[in-house]
Amino acid sequence: MRATILYGAGDVRVEDVPDPKVQEPTDAVVRVLLSCICGSDLWPYGSMPAAQQGRLMGHEFLGVVEDTGRDVAGLRSGDVVVAPFFWADNTCDFCAQGLHTSCRHGGRYGCDGVDGGQGEAVRVPQAAGTLVKLPVAEDSALLPSLLTLSDVLSTGHHSAVQAGVGPRTTVTVIGDGAVGLSAVLAARRLGAERILLMGRHTDRTDLGRDFGATDVIAERGPEGVERVRELTRGDGTHAVLECVGTLQALETGFGAVRDGGVLSRVGVPQ
Repeated sequence: MRATILYGAGDVRVEDVPDPKVQEPTDAVVRVLLSCICGSDLWPYGSMPAAQQGRLMGHEFLGVVEDTGRDVAGLRSGDVVVAPFFWADNTCDFCAQGLHTSCRHGGRYGCDGVDGGQGEAVRVPQAAGTLVKLPVAEDSALLPSLLTLSDVLSTGHHSAVQAGVGPRTTVTVIGDGAVGLSAVLAARRLGAERILLMGRHTDRTDLGRDFGATDVIAERGPEGVERVRELTRGDGTHAVLECVGTLQALETGFGAVRDGGVLSRVGVPQ
C-alpha cells in the first residue's frame, strides 16, 4: 500500500509499505476513506531534523473495516468507522476517567509498528475499544464532517469538559484554529454564558462568532490579558481553553483565568 512518510527537514514522501494485517486478536484492519493533516503533523514537518529512518504520518482517519481479530466484538467487515487519534482499550482505569490518551494498553499511530493514518490502510490495535461505528455508508456526503470526530472536534470538547464549562460560566478560548473553533462550539453547547475568542484571522473569528463566540479579542500577550480583564470587570474568566501550544499562549491563559478558575490546555506544547 501507499503511505505518507516524514524524513525530517520538510522531506515528506509517499512510499510503498507492507499491507497491514491482523497481528493480534484485538486488531482490526481499516481501509482509509478520508484522512486529515493535523497541526501536530505540521509541527514536526517544520522542526524535525533530517533522518535516515522515516516516520509514518497521520492519526486522524475514518474508513471501512476490512478484517478483524477473533477478540474484536461489535465490529465486522464493511462497517464504516472513525478512529480517535490514540488507540485505547476503553476498559482500563485511565479510560474510565476519560483519559484515553493515557490508556495502560494504548498508544499512538505511526509508532512501534503501528501504521499511520495517512495511508491506504491501517492496522488498528485494541479495535473494539478504539473504533466507533458510524451509521452511514462509505459514500455518504457526511463523511468529511464526521472526520472531525477523529480529533479536532473531540479535542475542543474535551478541553471544555475538563475545564468544567457549563451554564453561568465565562470562557476564554485562545486560538482561532480548528481546535479553538471546536472549543467555541463545545462551550456554546455546554451552555457557557460568555465566550471570548482570542484570534487575529478575521475569516476564522467571523466563523467563531457564528459558532457562539460573544466577543473577539485580536490582542495577544499582556494586551490580550488586559482586554479579557476589561471585558470581565477585572476578574478574568472561569475557564481558559488554551488551543495553541506556545509559551505565549500558556502565559496568556494564566493571565486571563479568574481566581479559582481552570486553565485547560490542549494545544500541543511547542
